[in-house]
Amino acid sequence: MPRTGRPGLTRGQKRELWQRWKAGQTLSEIGRALNKHAGSVHGVLAATGGIEPRARKRSPRTLQLSDREEISRGLGQGLSFRRIASLIRRPASTVSREVSRNGGREAYRAIQADLRALTQILRPKPCLLSRHQVLRDLVAEKLALEWSPAQISGWLCREYDTDPSMQISHETIYKSLFIQARGVLKRELISHLRSNRTMRRAKSWTTSGQPRGQIIDAVSISERPAEVEDRAVPGHWEGDLISGSGNTHMATLVERASRYVMLVKVEGKDTNSVVGALKRRIQSLPDGLMRTLTWDRGTEMAQHKQITMATNVDIYFCDPQSPSR
Repeated sequence: MPRTGRPGLTRGQKRELWQRWKAGQTLSEIGRALNKHAGSVHGVLAATGGIEPRARKRSPRTLQLSDREEISRGLGQGLSFRRIASLIRRPASTVSREVSRNGGREAYRAIQADLRALTQILRPKPCLLSRHQVLRDLVAEKLALEWSPAQISGWLCREYDTDPSMQISHETIYKSLFIQARGVLKRELISHLRSNRTMRRAKSWTTSGQPRGQIIDAVSISERPAEVEDRAVPGHWEGDLISGSGNTHMATLVERASRYVMLVKVEGKDTNSVVGALKRRIQSLPDGLMRTLTWDRGTEMAQHKQITMATNVDIYFCDPQSPSR
């Protein structure tokens, strides 16, 4: 049966996704590189709490896909199990069991047999906290007291230095929190973490060399023309970015005099997505309808100069820690 809906990521794309995630790229940046929606990227990451799954490896002693393809060709030629076994250098009993468990001579298909084998060899190992209730309750208690996983791990190491069963690494605690499929620690405990993140970043994660948190040459709101304040002259707008569920985002534009509102859908909250969408929307307006735009200090407007250069709209930013106007 053919697949319906949005196609998923290939194995190569998933490998690249994790590499970019470890390098500190945003969901939108990864999505653009893979030509996928940021929500699709978020779905892959959230499934394992931002922690890359361990790569699966096959034992060289088991049948490989190439072996199964050779078996399929041999069956098509009417060869005996013993003859096929000699071609792939396996015992005849191995070939016999392989064919019988996958539909027999008439129905055997190499690809289907290989996928079935991959599914059946999964042997999920119970994590430490699921097997040790006393340790699990103690970790949950300390997390509720807003201890960090590193503090909990260090305290257990000192408190139970003679009992290895009562010791756990901070990475294991993070995995038990962020990988909810384990069903060990309640998701509510994540809110007690100091980082306030819902996914784990790799140790090699860095933002070095990335232009984040920088709004270059921002013009203060105090330098706006006086006519903006009394709302008597139209053409002065205020904007903001709204984030919804499923990593969806919307920019709002409000005209100060008439209170007219425009909504602009953006693909992500990174500056390239937001600035690009606003620039296209402003360029579609009649000349002179937007003269100034006021925004908060959100880093989605780091490349605000591109808007001014393309539309001649002056952009002003709220002062840090100042009340909204």
